[in-house]
Amino acid sequence: MMHASPVVANGERVHDLQRALDTLYEVGRVLSRSLDLRETMGGMLRAMEQGGLYGGLITLLDDSTGDMVVEVGMGLESRRPIRYRSGEGILGRVVDGDREVVLPVIDDEPDFLNRTGLYDPGGAFIAQPVRTADGLVGVLACQPESCGSTELEEKANLVRMIAQLLGQAVQLAWQVRDEKADLEQERDGLRRAVRNQYGFENIVGRSARMQRIFEQVRQVGKWNTTVLIRGETGTGKELIAHAIHYNSPRADGPFVKLNCAALPENLLESELFGHEKGAFTGAVSQRKGRFEQANAGSLFLDEIGEVSAAFQAKLLRVLQEGELERVGGMRTIRVDVRLVAATHRDLERAVELGDFREDLYYRLNVMPIHLPPLRERIEDLPDIARFLVGKIGRQQGRELSIDDDALRVLTHYDWPGNVRELENCLERAAVMSACAVIGRDDVLELGLEERISEPRASGVMRSSVRLDDPNLDEREKVIAALEQAGWVQAKAARLLNMTPRQIAYRIQTLNIRVKQF
Repeated sequence: MMHASPVVANGERVHDLQRALDTLYEVGRVLSRSLDLRETMGGMLRAMEQGGLYGGLITLLDDSTGDMVVEVGMGLESRRPIRYRSGEGILGRVVDGDREVVLPVIDDEPDFLNRTGLYDPGGAFIAQPVRTADGLVGVLACQPESCGSTELEEKANLVRMIAQLLGQAVQLAWQVRDEKADLEQERDGLRRAVRNQYGFENIVGRSARMQRIFEQVRQVGKWNTTVLIRGETGTGKELIAHAIHYNSPRADGPFVKLNCAALPENLLESELFGHEKGAFTGAVSQRKGRFEQANAGSLFLDEIGEVSAAFQAKLLRVLQEGELERVGGMRTIRVDVRLVAATHRDLERAVELGDFREDLYYRLNVMPIHLPPLRERIEDLPDIARFLVGKIGRQQGRELSIDDDALRVLTHYDWPGNVRELENCLERAAVMSACAVIGRDDVLELGLEERISEPRASGVMRSSVRLDDPNLDEREKVIAALEQAGWVQAKAARLLNMTPRQIAYRIQTLNIRVKQF
């Protein structure tokens, strides 16, 4: 009887060890390439096959039933899910006992079910439990090529190491899956919250003009039409832009904004269109611009009237063609973006002067929405003020309100800075207020130039009021008389049937700031 020489035997063992190391190395490479668990498991089975481990099969635990479900199998063609209950078949026995099964010949095992049809009944079989930190989560099975008992144990040890690596991959993939699900749930919750925040019921404005604007927003939100929001600074153009987006079919997409007046032209181009690595000094990596970030959503460009003529041409091309190139790039990138622009400038006048391209003006002005200044919808001021005071109170961590006398003073001011100025004044009044209620004295300390006038109708102011109007309090009557008398105290006193000394006393005690001419 002839025996293999020691040299040949050692050579075969070195070859087997090298093959096992190569298999482990390839499995490691597969693990580093992707977080997609199914893709990773398929790559691991292919690496095992190159190492002489055939018919690779991976089952994972189904939390809802407790069954093991075949996830991937080399050469498996079944389209129906293959399941193993605990204790059912060899794989079920691995799950039931949480221990490996190594068989020199499968056919000698009565529990072998061969549901997959992958294995030669006359060959060996290895099944290893797959564990994570939480316990057993699956089974890794395969059929090694023909080998003796010593080689079979070495093959089983190799599969054991691969199963450990697989367990780590499963734990990482499930952790990423759970974190992704949590993030998606949080994202959806934030989207619902934001959508509710920018619903019409949360935008203060009961005046007829604002109700017409809300109706415009509802109508334009249904389509991808470009919108141009016109209005003075501080009238709430960004708030309306949010409302357009979050009340449109694009509400689940991104809402990206940029103030065109805040950046010089060279940076504006990079911000909007993005840049390639090395496009200019400081461009250390590739960067997507706001148009790409807003893909499948909306882009809000505030102060669009401030961009230069050269940049207007580049912007026009994106709006017309829906495509752009990054700064320093050659590749054309298509984008699907709904544009909402805003400006306080007189664009028609800018077109006449040649400061704004006429073709861009018509491209932007498809659906104009004009926001009235606060002084032309003063009937909304009390509600707006109460809303802002509540917001300021939450920021200061206290209950805060404003009384009717303070509101009455606020309605007698023209508000050139609109709602933004109103919020600034209320915040200052809140800081100076010693109690939880902003009163008339707190507002008067702001130094607002007061004057009493008849209620505004359709934005028109009237210069005088009836001094016997029962709705006027004493302070308002004195101010109204002073206004009508050109702030001549003696004349105002006659209008009120007072003496000059009496009106001087009223001016002092009512804290009226006398205008000097």
